[in-house]
Amino acid sequence: MRVTSTVAEERRTLRLPIDDGVISLRGLSSQRHRFELEYALERGSTANSFLFEADEEHPAVLVHPPGAAYREVFLPALKDVLPHPDRPVLVVVGHVNPNRVAMLHSLATTYNQIELIASNAGAKLLNELWHQRKPAPPGQDGADERPPLPEIPPMRVVRQELTLDLSHGRSLDLLPAPTPRWPGGLLAFETSLGLLMSDKFFSAHLCTEDWAESNRSSTEEERRHFYDSLMAPMARQVEALVDRLEELDISTIAPGHGPAIDTSWRSLLSDYRRWGRSHQQASLNVVLLFASAYGNTAAIADALAQGVNRTGIRVSSLNCEFTPSDELVAAIQQADAVLIGSPTLGGHAPTPIVSALGTLLAEGDRSKPVGVFGSFGWSGEAVDLLETKLRDGGFQFGFDPIRVKFSPDAAKVKQLEETGTRFARQLLQAQKRAQRRSAGGLSESRSDPAVIALGRVLGSLCVLTTRKSDLSGAMVASWVSQASFTPPGITVAVAKDRAVEALLHKGDRFALNVLAEGRETGLMKQFLQSFDPGADRFAGLDLQTSPNDQPLLPDALAWLEGEVKQRMECGDHWLVYAQVHHGGVFDATGSTAVHQRRSGANY
Repeated sequence: MRVTSTVAEERRTLRLPIDDGVISLRGLSSQRHRFELEYALERGSTANSFLFEADEEHPAVLVHPPGAAYREVFLPALKDVLPHPDRPVLVVVGHVNPNRVAMLHSLATTYNQIELIASNAGAKLLNELWHQRKPAPPGQDGADERPPLPEIPPMRVVRQELTLDLSHGRSLDLLPAPTPRWPGGLLAFETSLGLLMSDKFFSAHLCTEDWAESNRSSTEEERRHFYDSLMAPMARQVEALVDRLEELDISTIAPGHGPAIDTSWRSLLSDYRRWGRSHQQASLNVVLLFASAYGNTAAIADALAQGVNRTGIRVSSLNCEFTPSDELVAAIQQADAVLIGSPTLGGHAPTPIVSALGTLLAEGDRSKPVGVFGSFGWSGEAVDLLETKLRDGGFQFGFDPIRVKFSPDAAKVKQLEETGTRFARQLLQAQKRAQRRSAGGLSESRSDPAVIALGRVLGSLCVLTTRKSDLSGAMVASWVSQASFTPPGITVAVAKDRAVEALLHKGDRFALNVLAEGRETGLMKQFLQSFDPGADRFAGLDLQTSPNDQPLLPDALAWLEGEVKQRMECGDHWLVYAQVHHGGVFDATGSTAVHQRRSGANY
């Protein structure tokens, strides 16, 4: 049986029966509704909650309710199965943020005998956020006509692993899973079904009605993107969690977002471990310190971390509100660079950030670069404080201080990613210079006969261009090849640290502009220059457009328009396969420009 509750066009809630007395309430959003990095694939999302029904001895248990974005479609669906507001309801809170607390406000208003279950850190956050409301804008008296907030319900705190008895003879193991991004993380495992309700872990933003994925490859790109966006900066903590989960008798993993994983959950655990170990083996380490009141500063931190991570440099995220002082000191001492971010609350930085700043001033290496960032509502004093103290302390900045009002939009997120990538490239260049000095100036790879031979493989010179909504990008491409006849297809190798890589996922479109011999110099200069983060790659150019509105360069020899169908990870590049839907020739008499290289160690 599948019951659909629809209240708004963009969102709805499905009721998916799992077993006797167990249902999943799945909120579906067909559109991207947030600008945070994790939603960048724009394939919609789901919010999965789980309800264990009551019996005469046990109350109903709601596991991982969604955020307030789903309130209008979730509450009516919940009332259908829990129609009595005076009966007790236990609510397991998987992680805590302002959006989730807003939903808990609605639940506490609807059900009179609600009790919350949270980890120790989650309980602390709930107590801090429960009575908070965003301040009134300047010029207003602050009078709030909204109804008063309900009193915080009784709370059961899970300090260590805890087992909860359910109806139908079932039991629920509650496992604290703290990470810097979600210090109040709490997982739930129902033992008789082998059902792991993993909340954020193993998630994928994908709007689907199916209970489980059809096969491992059907959601691989979405789960990898989610990992790279949010999990990679916490790889050490995530691997420790995977170690613990492998001890459980799991049959199905049901994450907070996306379809469940049943037949291939072991493979997904292995992927999480492999992705994390690759991240941890990096030779350089950027430590990212932050606190976030409403999630906005955390969104900035995520985007910067993603940009740094693209270069292969390890990012270690630390939430200063929950990081012990000895761990903070060790991280700063071992860092090759430190980024620190803060919200502005009441004209000040939160106390944990002030304390972390003091530790950085006392323990930080002045020869290593720093960066500061932060979000604000009506002022930005916290970022000013960080900048002033670090400059006065003799630190060198890797980029200008970043100030974002409220939450970053899609364009700002992309700019932040590019800022992180540029910062990381500077670190890599400094490392290479030091290595060359220690090696007497000789690059071993450039002298390798195999690498020299590899450079003799020729490719046509092209410029890849793409536009997606208000975002655009371009890059010079010479590792291009026809890949199929039917349908006509091409492959393009795209370095992981290219800004345009974020716009080349499955379903995205691009144009490949093939350059003409003898006329390639101007376009090469345009697209090989160093662009500032967020800069328009097409400034000053006279463009045409393909049938699907991709940018075309009239000075090129020919063009192809493709749609990305597959991506394969190949070392420091992604191999992108695209089907060609349109194409044309600008100059029927010209010849293709080719790229001659002396070594396969660089472009």
